[in-house]
Amino acid sequence: MENKFIIPHKGRINKADRQRLMGHKSVILWFTGLSGSGKSTLAHAVEEKLFSMGIHTYVLDGDNIRTGLNKDLGFSEEDRKENIRRIGEVAKLFVDAGLIVLTAFISPYRRDRDFVRNLVEEGEFIEVYVKCPLEVCEQRDVKGLYKKARQGIIKNFTGIDDPYEEPLSPEITVETDKESVEESVDKIISYLIKRGIIKDGN
Repeated sequence: MENKFIIPHKGRINKADRQRLMGHKSVILWFTGLSGSGKSTLAHAVEEKLFSMGIHTYVLDGDNIRTGLNKDLGFSEEDRKENIRRIGEVAKLFVDAGLIVLTAFISPYRRDRDFVRNLVEEGEFIEVYVKCPLEVCEQRDVKGLYKKARQGIIKNFTGIDDPYEEPLSPEITVETDKESVEESVDKIISYLIKRGIIKDGN
């Protein structure tokens, strides 16, 4: 609900100023895919590569969001929606700060991902579909979540009880059952260079 008594104060330093200071543009790299598809692994690998290039970054994932900002939320459809809304608003602040923010969340519903896309300017939301077949994700099952979901211990689990809506036209698609982490990282870095978000050899 909008509060008519809140009047944002705008300082003299803006996003363009911060981007000039950073030496690169700021965007959201939104990694979406099934649990076990490799979102967090890939997001952190991309961050490491960008960091080595002198790019200012930050990764948002379940470990630093659901244990803090969103620890009051469960996994119902409404809670998932609110989870993504909050993440989107935080990511928007990072973009305004001049950073490349990498978010690794299942974010199963297209409408929620589109909501975040509409929070920022055109071109500042880059959807990275971390594509991987359900059976491969289940085989990996590093945390044993699929097994618990199959046993009915975990409810509302994406891919088992709840749907996952694949992106219709993501900016980048990586297939982690076919590509190595290095190949996927290179694909994402190449896209950022081609788009002029970062400079080659920055």
